[in-house]
Amino acid sequence: MNNIIEEFIKKESSSGILLIVATVFALMLKNSFLSEYYISFLQTPVEVRFADLHIAKPLLLWINDGLMAIFFLLIGLEVKREFLEGQLSTPGQIALPGIAAIGGMVVPALFYIYINHGDPTAMRGWAIPTATDIAFALGVLALLGKRVPLSLKVFLMALAIIDDLGAIVIIALFYTVELSTLSITIAAIALTTLIIMNRMGVAKKAAYIIVGVVLWVSVLKSGVHATLAGVALAFTIPLNCTNRETGERFSMSKEMEHELHFWVAFFILPLFAFVNAGVDLRNVSLEQMTTGVPLGIMAGLFLGKQIGVFGFTWIAIKLGLTKIPENSSWLQLYGVSVLTGIGFTMSLFVDSLAFTDGNLYQQADKLAVLLASFAAGIVGYLILRMARSSA
Repeated sequence: MNNIIEEFIKKESSSGILLIVATVFALMLKNSFLSEYYISFLQTPVEVRFADLHIAKPLLLWINDGLMAIFFLLIGLEVKREFLEGQLSTPGQIALPGIAAIGGMVVPALFYIYINHGDPTAMRGWAIPTATDIAFALGVLALLGKRVPLSLKVFLMALAIIDDLGAIVIIALFYTVELSTLSITIAAIALTTLIIMNRMGVAKKAAYIIVGVVLWVSVLKSGVHATLAGVALAFTIPLNCTNRETGERFSMSKEMEHELHFWVAFFILPLFAFVNAGVDLRNVSLEQMTTGVPLGIMAGLFLGKQIGVFGFTWIAIKLGLTKIPENSSWLQLYGVSVLTGIGFTMSLFVDSLAFTDGNLYQQADKLAVLLASFAAGIVGYLILRMARSSA
């Protein structure tokens, strides 16, 4: 089990480096004479037509609605595996990261709401600071090597997975626009078909993928955010099944998770960061950064996350509900809590749902996500190094 966890962390940390490179590259393009070419690239029209079915979107939305559905498919597969047989399969294992994740979602949201209450438009962004970017956070831990015990790495990984599950619920409940009855009906039929296939022991990946594409298109047209189709598909992929031709037992879910990991970590997430992190710094002033939305995001991510995660964890441990991760100190646990303020890709994604007009706040909202995430990463890293040296 430890080898699986170490391999997962290694892949995620490598992806974190690519995310940084993609972000810096996007910022350079957006703030140079190449800005118009960068914008043109994002707005490149892409159309798919099949009979009467017609989907036309700019490249930016194909990435945010299409490729990110594959990212959420991977998240769904990871969540399912962890809950059925992994680090979250027993009440004892799920208690500490579960309590920490709740604190890490509630407290940042309260920070944001306190700063932005009374502004209905700004309030749509309340969920932006509730997410944790697992790739970046684990990437920082990877830089520390053996200074951080494996138990804390597992704690952070489990917390981030539960965090992602919370983000999925938030998107489904609060970022759904006007619904199409016909599309919802088709989506329901597709999902029911997938569930029946699972119960009947269908062991063909192609069958699940084909019906999954139908599910994605119908969800895309329904008004529910299309990425949720990826999660729904993941939950229907069998964890264990039998190849009827050979009689061999295998895990379709784990195979798909393994196959998707490379593409998500080294292509989809860096591409998402590249198209969403291009902030025009020339149009953002210090005055704008200290107004409601940017201030709420920065306070939520940098302060709310660490207070929520560490505070809820401390209370749970002191009440005897759970135990501190093995071989770790309170200072190390606090350092990891600070790292959960790295929202980055997930926060940018929720931001794109909350404020569909990317220039509504002159992109100060996106810059706030980047600044808070990098601050959390740097401070968390320094705390963990100090914790090691003082041990």
